[in-house]
Order: sequence, then C-alpha cells, then structure tokens
Amino acid sequence: MEEGKGKKIAVVGLGLIGGSLALSLKHRGFAKKIIGVDASTINEDRALELGIVDQIESLDLAIKKSDIIVLAIPVDRTSEVLENVLDQIRPESVVMDMGSTKAAICSDVKSHPNRGRYVAVHPIAGTENSGPDAAFDGLFDEKVAIICDSIHSDSDSVELAMDLLGTLNMRMTEMGSEAHDLHIAYVSHLSHISSFTLGQTVLEMEKDEHNIFDMAGSGFESTVRLAKSSPAMWAPIFEQNSENVSRALEAQIKNLQAFKSMIDNRDKEGMHNLMTETNQIRRVLDGIILTKA
Repeated sequence: MEEGKGKKIAVVGLGLIGGSLALSLKHRGFAKKIIGVDASTINEDRALELGIVDQIESLDLAIKKSDIIVLAIPVDRTSEVLENVLDQIRPESVVMDMGSTKAAICSDVKSHPNRGRYVAVHPIAGTENSGPDAAFDGLFDEKVAIICDSIHSDSDSVELAMDLLGTLNMRMTEMGSEAHDLHIAYVSHLSHISSFTLGQTVLEMEKDEHNIFDMAGSGFESTVRLAKSSPAMWAPIFEQNSENVSRALEAQIKNLQAFKSMIDNRDKEGMHNLMTETNQIRRVLDGIILTKA
C-alpha cells in the first residue's frame, strides 16, 4: 500500500460515500490532503466543520491540484462531470467514480482520449442515511469493490485505484460494465424498489389504521429500512439501469402474483413448498458471509 501514500485527493460529492471515503483515507494515512467539491455549499461547509476535508475548491482547481479525483455523485451527473475531469486531468492523475450503475457511464467516455486515466468502481457499501453527517470511517471495511471494464484503463491507473481500495480494506473483483448492471439490478436495485413500495403500501394503510405503529416489528423495520435512502441518488440509478431493473421487477411481480393466487385459493401446501424452496436463499447468504470472512 505504500505507493499510494501521501496523495492529494479530490472528493467530488461529500455525502455518505464520498465523506466516508475521505475520512478513511485521511485516518489511514493514504491521503496527504483531501480537497472537497460539492454542488451544495451547505455540504461543503459541514464537511469542513466535521474535518472530512481539508479544504474546499472549485472542480477545476481541484482537478489541477489532485493526484486522484473521486466522483461520489448521483449517476445522472457522473458522465458530464467525468468528461469535464478527463478534459483537464494531468497525465499522471487518475479519476474514479463510485456509482451504482456503470454501463452508460463507461459507454459515454469510451472514446475519450484520456479514457485510460479513468477507473470505473462500484463499492458495495452504504447505509440508508445521507449527507456529510452520515459519513464514518469504516464504511467500506470488508466490503466488495467491483472494478468494471479495466481493460480500457491504463495499468498504472488500475494499480493506484486498487491501492486506494486496499487502504479501505475492500475485497476487489473485476467485471464488465454490462454484466455488472444486470447482476446489480437483482441483488441491489430490486431490494431498494421492494423497500420503497412496501413503505408506500404501509403509508397508504396508515392513513386509516393509526395503530399500525404498535404492530410494526423488527421484520418490518429491517425490510423497509432502505426506503429511507436518498431519492436524489436512487431515482437516477433506476433510470440509468431501467432495462435491467424492469426485467427484475417483471420477474418479482410474476412471483408475487403466483403467491397471491395461492393465498386466494388457500393453497397451504403450495405456499409451504414455495417457501421451503426459497429457504435455499440461506445457501446464497451463507456464501456471501463466507466470502466476506
């Protein structure tokens, strides 16, 4: 990890992801200086106040002063900002993005003359909270970082990105951007939609049933927790990955309709068999836990 030590790093987007990354890189000695950039002056001021960043600069100045530029902004803004960064980036500098979709972003810059200085990264980490106050050192520990389309990145760019991710104690894997967006629609994006729609259904019910709060248990709380996530971040994700998300939703709706049919027909045996079969998800979850260990 020594090669990347003492770098000047610009973090564009000072919310949960960008702020947590900045804190970890500072506390673990990877960053010599953290330069913050955010569209919100409130976020910039708060990040300074919390010690997340050392100084605030405009994007143009941050690009000129930094060895690594990390984009932790909504995915619908990433391509435009990324192109701007690549237009100005120093020959030895590297830019990374932390977005939850990758295919559209990678496609938008595939012909840029400085494409090799860009490394597409998706850290599988987060909470339902947002903003600088949600940031903390340790968010990325033992989580997975997916590096996409690395064949189009310069080898030294990938090496430096991996050095940074290693400092965050992340486990790294590589994948094509198209495959990434397909798989992440099922294991991440669909769960967020399920949480949002469950929350919507309960809120509609709560209008007439005020005692619903007394009946909500830990199962409801854990299932609907993601519905507290930032709409400003998640609406662009669903839009950018709409084809894959729609396909995943179609499959889930089909399964919901089948379950409803069994309930309507009082098909206890059918429900029992379906749930027994679905219990095999434990194998997947246990595999995830073992991989993280």
